[in-house]
Amino acid sequence: MQHYINIIINSVFIENILLIYFLGMCSFLSISKKVETSIGLGLAVIFVLSITAPANWAINEYLLAEGALSWAGLGHINLDFLQFIVFISVIAAMVQLVEMLMDRFSPALYVNLGIFLPLITVNCSILGTSLFLVERDYNLAESTVFGFGSGLGFFLAIVSLATVRKRMRYSDVPSSLRGVGMAMLLTGLISMAFLGFSGISL
Repeated sequence: MQHYINIIINSVFIENILLIYFLGMCSFLSISKKVETSIGLGLAVIFVLSITAPANWAINEYLLAEGALSWAGLGHINLDFLQFIVFISVIAAMVQLVEMLMDRFSPALYVNLGIFLPLITVNCSILGTSLFLVERDYNLAESTVFGFGSGLGFFLAIVSLATVRKRMRYSDVPSSLRGVGMAMLLTGLISMAFLGFSGISL
């Protein structure tokens, strides 16, 4: 149990997919203008990552990796060159499911997220998580925990930025820094704060 807690802490704070690796910055900067939409996108990312991480692990382990097809007597076939295509296809299917559920149960949030909801499919933080778990040779349980932790880290980062940006509306920000300029500065400051967790020994 301690091992899985360490994976979650590591993926949320020490190696945050947004603030340390800077993956998925397009939706991070665009959606973080409002706290409500940030929460919605963050929850969607948690859901997608929690499902796609173990699914992509299983596909890679039993179909794509070198020797993965040995159960079918085809161990000499190596399909790992299909990783990107297959991983993105799985992610696209899960995002489509999220879109349908959100359109059915929360149409207002569905409209507010707009184009950035289907763009989760090509969000590099989602794909990056699947590639990281393969690179780190995680098993199924570790991949599931890592996917959930990465999604939780995304949620925490985007809601934190949205909250600060909301408070900044009442500040006297120079006109040249309003909008994306201030968002980039705030992202850098939040990233520096998260770097403070890198000294934690797990």
